[in-house]
Amino acid sequence: MRTLLVATTALVSSTIGAYAEGELNLFNWGNYTSPEMIEKFTAETGIAVTITDYDSNTTALTKVEAGGSGFDLVVPSANYIPVYVRKGLIAELDHSKIPNIGNIAAEWKDVPWDQGRIHSVPWQWGSVGIAVNTSVYGGDVNTSELFMDPPEELVGKINVVPEMTDVINMAIFNQGGEACTEDLTLLKKVRDKMMAAKPKWLSMDYGTTDKLSSGDYAASVNWNGSTMRARINNPDIVYGYPKEGYPLFMDSVALLSDAKNVDEAYQFINFILEPENAAMISSFARYANGVAGSEEFMPEDMKTAPEIVAPAELAAAGQFIPTCPQSATDLYTAIWTELLK
Repeated sequence: MRTLLVATTALVSSTIGAYAEGELNLFNWGNYTSPEMIEKFTAETGIAVTITDYDSNTTALTKVEAGGSGFDLVVPSANYIPVYVRKGLIAELDHSKIPNIGNIAAEWKDVPWDQGRIHSVPWQWGSVGIAVNTSVYGGDVNTSELFMDPPEELVGKINVVPEMTDVINMAIFNQGGEACTEDLTLLKKVRDKMMAAKPKWLSMDYGTTDKLSSGDYAASVNWNGSTMRARINNPDIVYGYPKEGYPLFMDSVALLSDAKNVDEAYQFINFILEPENAAMISSFARYANGVAGSEEFMPEDMKTAPEIVAPAELAAAGQFIPTCPQSATDLYTAIWTELLK
């Protein structure tokens, strides 16, 4: 929750593997899964976990839709869950196999994208804003103009994460539009402004945490948890909440329809809904989770972190992106394709 991290990593020691009773294949965002949590799960269950990373919802959906991936669980963002359901890619969950299902916090149980949590359980949630190195740029950080029309200090030094939905919708908000708009006049303005801005960007890269920490990036469209991790390493990093509007997200774990290790998948789903285990996920990636009771296990620095607690005057500018109709998605994909050329 966002260098391209597409690698398969077995997070199991040889000693654990010697008595492993099962296996599980998790398809998740890169640098987003707590190694300590995985080690604890394996130690308690004997299930060896293999994690394959992706860098965007589009990458994950394309891979899963192609079939034969061998993955058991995937972690789509909220607006992608209905797409997976419509395409028959994820299974309905048997809640009788998830004793901890009741630990989902009340506000995350009947979410618009998955009423009653029929197909998914919470992983983490957060926001998409602008990370800025204040030793390079000392101006207003709470604006999407930083990537839509970069100031001189940031020209050639700013990154844009390769997540289409987040970036396009932030650009639409910048131009006064609404999520899922099909207003062609407005979308032309969005496209033209982004195409004019792209030569001023350094990259469109997922691996922002380390590069913000090291100063390789002076700014980036970025997720809040990644930015907090960078700021812990480099106190010059701050997180901006674009006043023109910014996306909120929740990533959730879903069971793939062609999963081979179903029993193991249910054990994992139940495990991550234990408050202490959910807190381990958050402690690593630095995003909030949707599990009630996890608060007491969370790091103290997350409770008041500026990347987690939005300023009151900017909180209302954040919004969850709905699942857009295919006609709107096609328009956004056309813009995104031009940007990637």
